[in-house]
Amino acid sequence: MFDFHSHILPELDDGAKSVEESIAMLKMLKAQGVNTVALTSHYLAVDESPERFLERRQESYQKLINETDKSSEDFPKLMLGAEVFYYPGILKMEELSTLTLGDTNLLLLEMPMAKWSEYAIREITEFSNFSDIQLVLAHVERYIKYQSKGTIERMLDSGVLMQSNASFFFSKKTKRKALKMFDNGYIHFLGSDCHNLEHRPPRFDEAIAVIKDKFTSEAVDTFFSDQKEYYL
Repeated sequence: MFDFHSHILPELDDGAKSVEESIAMLKMLKAQGVNTVALTSHYLAVDESPERFLERRQESYQKLINETDKSSEDFPKLMLGAEVFYYPGILKMEELSTLTLGDTNLLLLEMPMAKWSEYAIREITEFSNFSDIQLVLAHVERYIKYQSKGTIERMLDSGVLMQSNASFFFSKKTKRKALKMFDNGYIHFLGSDCHNLEHRPPRFDEAIAVIKDKFTSEAVDTFFSDQKEYYL
């Protein structure tokens, strides 16, 4: 299983505060059946250049790898990426492709939790129609209530993919909607969006259990199997 959204890299953003915490989260995800983890630390273009972010990310990643290499335990495969915060015009940034996930063309894009302007919607849909970069909207469930009817469908029709957080499935308030979106093919990737061991730990397995309870183990297997065309 593929955890498409995490903040496991140590001392890089508001995620793991230490290598020890990073290691603990990776162990938890492995125990939950996850074999591949996307390391998608926040990137805000207003704060730093892509070059500086990539330098800091590599330093953090090296700290983590130094520790995992010492261990005899089997950790999930790690893929470096970013959670890129949207602002008007960011999709014109020349270095955008350096922020995609691993060797793929997948770019995790975090949208504002507010009603999106028509400019933003057009920018994203037109970019998706003509760019080689494949946009994936992070935790899509957070934005839906702010948008006009049909906005998410416009994104989907243009080829934008959607990622949902595990919490969307096991929260009593949102579980039914999550399962409906899953069944209708609105969700393409699932992420733990884990940040730490206390308030936002990995709970990937709880989401999987909810999906299996509603559908079947085969449905889960098909969901993750279908992702291979994007990241393998």
